[in-house]
Amino acid sequence: MSRAQLSFLRKISYAGEMIPKGVTIKNSRLPDAPGVYLMKNARGTVIYVGKATSLKRRVSSYFQKAHDARIAEMVGNIRTIDYLVTGTVIEALILEANLIKRYWPPFNIREKDNKSWLYLVFTKEDFPKPLFIRGHELEEGASKNYKAIFGPYTSPRSVRAALDYLRKIFPWTTCEPGKKRACFYYHLGHCPGVCIGVADKTAYNKTIRDLIRFFQGKKETIIKDYERRMKKASKEKQFEEAAMLRNKISALRHIQDVAIMKKESTLPAGTRDPFGRIEGYDISTISGTSTVASMVVFEHGAPAKAEYRKFRISKEASGDDFSAIRETLTRRLRHTEWRKPDLLLIDGGAGQVQAALDVLKTLNISIPVVGIAKGPERKRNDLIVPPGQSALRTKLEPHMDLLISVRDEAHRFAVTYHRKVRGGGMRGR
Repeated sequence: MSRAQLSFLRKISYAGEMIPKGVTIKNSRLPDAPGVYLMKNARGTVIYVGKATSLKRRVSSYFQKAHDARIAEMVGNIRTIDYLVTGTVIEALILEANLIKRYWPPFNIREKDNKSWLYLVFTKEDFPKPLFIRGHELEEGASKNYKAIFGPYTSPRSVRAALDYLRKIFPWTTCEPGKKRACFYYHLGHCPGVCIGVADKTAYNKTIRDLIRFFQGKKETIIKDYERRMKKASKEKQFEEAAMLRNKISALRHIQDVAIMKKESTLPAGTRDPFGRIEGYDISTISGTSTVASMVVFEHGAPAKAEYRKFRISKEASGDDFSAIRETLTRRLRHTEWRKPDLLLIDGGAGQVQAALDVLKTLNISIPVVGIAKGPERKRNDLIVPPGQSALRTKLEPHMDLLISVRDEAHRFAVTYHRKVRGGGMRGR
């Protein structure tokens, strides 16, 4: 950084922020809220667009520490900071992409070759799919090949996590029709059953239309439409339809920004990011025979099936869930060539969680452990955390949908393997 730039970065207090003299901020303040910020030069040209979970913290950071040459040059050219507040980080992510596409700011473009940007497209077919493609795959006239194109996105991991989250509100498919068995996401309610031919084409296309509208920044329009439809369905005594729309409205109004911006983790200090690599475990047995265990892996909210593992449990531990868990985790953690998990999730209650903690203590390994216990009639799911870790509970409880998905997948994988073992099929580790 040159001496002139260092001089320019001499800080003064600006409405509670450490902003250089000569830089004007919209409304003379930066809100502590998610949104998108636009850096402008002396001519009023937008030179950079960025997103933030907190506009106040993110924008201030540009003027509070040293940066590489590109960012230092950009900071030296900033004269005005504009911003747009959004309700959630997901909406900020979407707005950022739309504004980059509108302005093509020079310091965004210089971040990488335009052809390597990530775009989200929706296919043109009976059951359209959202797909991610790179800029070099978007040929001239590409709009004719897709229902919609969004991007460019600066954070591939964030936009993938956002789309996965939105799938709970707008169920979509990656399947092709004609399958004999339903896909994993159908059982979660995230796929309407295109794979097994039970999806309604008209209803599915309406869902895709709404997902496209969301990426156009029309969340409030969608909510108003759902409210109108909900009232109509209720008036016509279509109570199941009304309840479904009510739940969608609630989900849209209370979007949880899970794993959208990993650097600003929701976990308390001292714990690892549970939305990095989650390993879920379940024990499957019938009358204490042919006991097996499953290990499933979710990375940043999505199944990583290549990482799944199966375990045959020894006769000594068969029929005892606690012993089976201790054996499984001991064997798993001896595989130091496997990536270390950020969170261990056990299908079970306090006893099963304690069995996992015993293994970690014996091996002198520190990994957060939680369990999910089934309530009365298996209709309730209780999050089990070790004593004294209430902060972990507070941070994880809003994301029970993700944790339950991991638990359910571990159970499915264990049951499938158990059936094969009882039938004389494959062997595990």
